[in-house]
This record gives sequence, structure tokens and C-alpha cells, in this order.
Amino acid sequence: MSRSDTPRTNPASDVPPGTLEWIGVTPRQLAGFMAMVFGMFMAILDIQIVSASLSEIQAGLSASSDEIPWVQTAYLIAEVVMIPLSGFLARALSTRVLFLSAAIGFTAASALCATATTIDQMIVYRALQGFIGGGMIPSVFAVAFSLFPPSKRNIVSPIIGLVATLAPTIGPTVGGYLSDAFSWHWLFLVNVGPGILVAIAVYFLVDFDKPDHSLFGRFDFVGLAGMAVMLGSLEYVLEEGPRYDWLDDSTIATFAVLTVVGAIVFFWRAATAREPIVELRAFRDRNFAFGSAFSFTMGIGLYGLTYLYPVYLAQVRGYDALMIGETMFVTGVAMFLTAPISGRLASVLDPRVMMLIGFTGFAAGTYWTTAITADWDFWELFIPQILRGSSLMLCMVPINNLSLGTLPPEQLKNASGLFNLTRNLGGAVGLAVINTLLNKRLDLHLERLHENVAWGRAVAEDQLRNMQQSMSQVMPDGDLTALKQLAMLVRKQANVLSFADVFLFLTILFATAGLFTLLMRKPAAIPAGAGGH
Repeated sequence: MSRSDTPRTNPASDVPPGTLEWIGVTPRQLAGFMAMVFGMFMAILDIQIVSASLSEIQAGLSASSDEIPWVQTAYLIAEVVMIPLSGFLARALSTRVLFLSAAIGFTAASALCATATTIDQMIVYRALQGFIGGGMIPSVFAVAFSLFPPSKRNIVSPIIGLVATLAPTIGPTVGGYLSDAFSWHWLFLVNVGPGILVAIAVYFLVDFDKPDHSLFGRFDFVGLAGMAVMLGSLEYVLEEGPRYDWLDDSTIATFAVLTVVGAIVFFWRAATAREPIVELRAFRDRNFAFGSAFSFTMGIGLYGLTYLYPVYLAQVRGYDALMIGETMFVTGVAMFLTAPISGRLASVLDPRVMMLIGFTGFAAGTYWTTAITADWDFWELFIPQILRGSSLMLCMVPINNLSLGTLPPEQLKNASGLFNLTRNLGGAVGLAVINTLLNKRLDLHLERLHENVAWGRAVAEDQLRNMQQSMSQVMPDGDLTALKQLAMLVRKQANVLSFADVFLFLTILFATAGLFTLLMRKPAAIPAGAGGH
């Protein structure tokens, strides 16, 4: 085991002076860790902070409707490449240097985003922001499971779990408020002050491990290229595929081929390189393998539903960004209130039972919304959002503990990157599947509804006649307006039915995931006074 892989923690018999008994680390270590947690919060928040304000950014940059989605896509593609790479960089540079560099770079890239005057500049700056910010996320998970004693993980795990799930959930709320109260520039300027403070705190407080610069002499450039091509192309295919009908589009097909080629190169180098860019041996551990699969599923629940609810509220209810944010805030409150309960339950309940309850709660929430209608509003979505927020926390804590808590310290940095990657890929796959299902089911329901409102259907003709009479009294072209309104009503109803179908699909997915939790291995009980690794 190299020196860089061994965290500076001590067994219970050699407790450092000043250690806080309730958490098992010194005040300085705790303050440094919390600074890192806040940095991770900023990096994850920025995935979704622009989602509710893309129209404002589009107007400000004079971008086309085809170009503006890249403000989000560029960030995701760059971030998903850095997340697994961060394990190698943390070992080579040390956690302190990697996180400090990431905090400074993320802050600078955020400021650049606010100065963008063209869509091309914005895409480049967002890619930089995503790539650099991606280095902060896995570092926090690795430190949480190497610095703190195992007996204190039920305190630490809810904290990082809450941040990792709360940040993307409240992203649309924060973004909607900032763009409504100020301007879209503040979506990025809001990072500058906190980013500087995080960088200063990390510089003075974080000193958990030592670098191993010799790793750079064995740096696998071929493996890095293969991974970048594989993950970048895969993210592009998943993001753009639903919009352009997947492989029917030549560009999507080209990137799909690049995904396969990149995967072949990456896995070949991972198996044969002296120092692979990403260590995959953590997947030999059954708990980590299952935990990563559950993290993938949770990514679908986290990012998929964060996308699905706002789309319904915008398309069907006609909500603006601020109204969507206020409605979605319920999930964030539920998560915040459930976090301490989840930590407490983790100390008394079998973690597999907690995950079973969590995924069952997910399934109950999405099953509830299969009855959705065009009239559903804040209160109809209230209970499903509470179920979603509470279930996220009930799943996140045991998944973290089972996946990372049983691994040896030397594997934690790489494993943390892989674990976080699966959650992001789950979100990307979930969004692609959700968009595809929405489009396909919309076409199907439109076809069926058109049959029911065709000429010769008495109910449809009576409805149209009543609408024409009402419209003719207030406008000269009332007949044509009534016909258009009937067509809009049909499309709106088809849209709602397609949402119900997607919620049914998610119900089946989460219920199935709950059953698979029983296959995980229960970890050994941790003595109350157990020390760190």
C-alpha cells in the first residue's frame, strides 16, 4: 500500500489530541471536511441550476433552440469524464491539492460563464466548469469513508447523502429565483464568493494524505483517451438521442460507434496497464457491485424525476421557472427533514431493510402519480414529492455505507469515483429513456385520441359544436379557433397520458430494485468504539 493511499487516521488506542468524541476527528479535520462538502454542493448544484432558466440564457446569448441545450449537456459530458479520473489525481496530487485546484478552477470558470456573450463561449466555459468541478465530488466521499471512524458513519453519511441528492433537487428552485430576481448571469456569479471561501478553507485546513507524484510517470494516456471518448460519446448519445430519433441520425450513430471503440480501448487498458487510469477491481466486491447498480437506479430517481415534474408543470400547467421551483421545493424539505432520521435508522436497522423501504417509497410515489390529470397542481403532487424526498435519503445512506464502507482504504479513492459515476450515468440513461418514452407514448395516445374525436363521433361533434357557438359570439373566425382549441385539448390529454405511462414504468423499476436489495451482503456489526481504518 503506498503512503498516498493511507489516510491519516488513528485507531482508538492512539486518538490524536483534541479529537471530538461525538464525531471521531479533530475540529480542524471536521472544518476542512465541511468546506469540501460545501464545494461538492456547488459542483452538483450547477448541474441543474440552469435547467429552469435556459430560455433566459437563450435570449441573452441570442442562441437557437438547438444550441441552448448544450449549456447543460457540455457540463454533464465534461463532468462525467473527470469523476472517474479524480481517483487517480487524488492519489497522485493528494486530496488537498486536487480539491484546492478544483475549487479555484470551478470558481474561475463560473465567473467566465457570467461574462459569456455568445453561445459558443458559454459552451466552452460550461465544459470547463463541469470538468474541473467534477474533481470535487468523489473526493468528499473518499474522505468521508477514510477519515471518520466506522462507528461515526451514520452521522457523516447522511450529510454527504443529503448534499449529493439535495443539490440537484433544489437546483431548479435556486436557478428560477436567481434569474427571476436578478438575471441569468447570477446563476454563475453566485459561485464566486463561496468558491473563494472554500478554496481558502481547503488550503489551510485539509491535510488528510500525501501525494504520490511517481504515479505521473506511469500515467496511462491511452486509457484516458479511451475513457474520455467512451464516456463523452455515451453522454452525447444519451442526451441528444431522444431528440433526433437515436440511430436514425447519422451524428448519433457516429458517436454510438465512438462509444463502443472508446469502451474497447478503455477496458483493454484497465486490464493490462501497469497503472490504469481507473481501477475496476472494486467491482469484485459484491456489495460495491450491487451498490453501484443501486446508485445507478437512484440516479434515475434523482435526476429523472427532477426533470419530469418540471416538464409536466411547464407543458401542461403552464408554470414559469419560479413557480416550478416553489413546487419542487417540497422534495428538498422532505430530504432535509429525513436526513437525521435516516442516520439514526442506519444504526438500528439492517441497511438492506432501509433500502427496501426506500425503493418501495419511490415506487409508491410514482404509482400515486400514474393517476395524474391535467388539473394536478401543487397539492396533488405534494405527497408524491414527500415520498420521493424521504425515499432518496432512506436509500442514499445505506447504499453509501454498504458500497464504500466495506472496502479497504487503498481502494476508496478510485471506488468513490466509480460510485459517483454510476449515479450520474443513471441520471443520463434515465433522462434518455424518459424522453424516448414520452415521445413514443405521446404519438400513440394522439393516434388513439384522434380516433375518438373523428367526424361521426357524436360526443366529439357535440363538444366541437358547443365550442364553435361560444367562440362565434366573441370573434369572427370562431369556428376555426374552436377547431384549434379542440386539437390543443386532445394533445394536452395525450401528453398527460404519456406522463402517466412514464410514472408506471418508474414504479416497476423502483419496485424491482427493492427486491434486489435482499441480494446484498450484510456488513459486520461495528463496535461503538471502533476507530478509523
